[in-house]
Amino acid sequence: MSCPDYLVIGHITKDLLDGGFTVGGTVTYSGLTAKNLGRRVGVVTSASPDLDLAEALPGIEVVNVPSSVTTTFQNLYRDGTRQQTIKAIAERITVEAIPTRWRHSSIVQLGPLAQELDEEVVHLFKDSLIGITPQGWMRQWNDEGRVSPVVWAAPEKALPYAKVLILSEEDVGGDVALIQEYVKLTEIVVVTAGWKGSTVYHRGQKQYFPAREVVEVDPTGAGDVYAAAYLVRLEESGDPWEAAHFANCVASFSVEKPGVAGIPSREQVEACLLTSYRRLQ
Repeated sequence: MSCPDYLVIGHITKDLLDGGFTVGGTVTYSGLTAKNLGRRVGVVTSASPDLDLAEALPGIEVVNVPSSVTTTFQNLYRDGTRQQTIKAIAERITVEAIPTRWRHSSIVQLGPLAQELDEEVVHLFKDSLIGITPQGWMRQWNDEGRVSPVVWAAPEKALPYAKVLILSEEDVGGDVALIQEYVKLTEIVVVTAGWKGSTVYHRGQKQYFPAREVVEVDPTGAGDVYAAAYLVRLEESGDPWEAAHFANCVASFSVEKPGVAGIPSREQVEACLLTSYRRLQ
């Protein structure tokens, strides 16, 4: 079992559609994005045997914690906001589930979706660029499965040991004070805002990056696509501002087609960035 360049940890999901489902979750969207950008990707997740992980995550090495169910969501979009219901939750992912060799991955993304990870997992990765997409630590659900935001209970357990926190305006409910608390805890904080673009906080500076204008077909997973692209480019360039420009471009492709079909290749992204550069000249 070789060590991946890019490791993503969290639940893969079934996202319900009329008459069926599509495969989703951070490990899916971020994992496939990193692969398309040229990285050797590993995933640690939990899913039921009826989900074909090789088909869902082609070209990605997967470690699966056995479960009787796969985490299942129903997402409804109304007036630009998402109404989410959780129908099933797979097993927790423990420290023991993460292969020892994989703990030396160049980039590690912690992407919980349903409180399935403990923050202390961050301590496994001493030499990695660690990025956190914390939505699973920032959601709760009632007895009917209706999902609502909740303030992350223990960010101080993870953020000081990570390089980057990437979250959405939806995750924080637009709470600027909460963002400022996270800025104090980690080096780079990125707040995504869908079609409006993203804002990066780094060492006392704040910079906004507008998104590329496209016709949106399906926004599901765009934040995870952005996160993987940001981390890949940050590791390559060391520049948190350039990484945001790059990630905006990658994410803009992803919303133009349903599901994972819009995740672009590296060649598509480079061509897009070259065109943008020429327009600025």
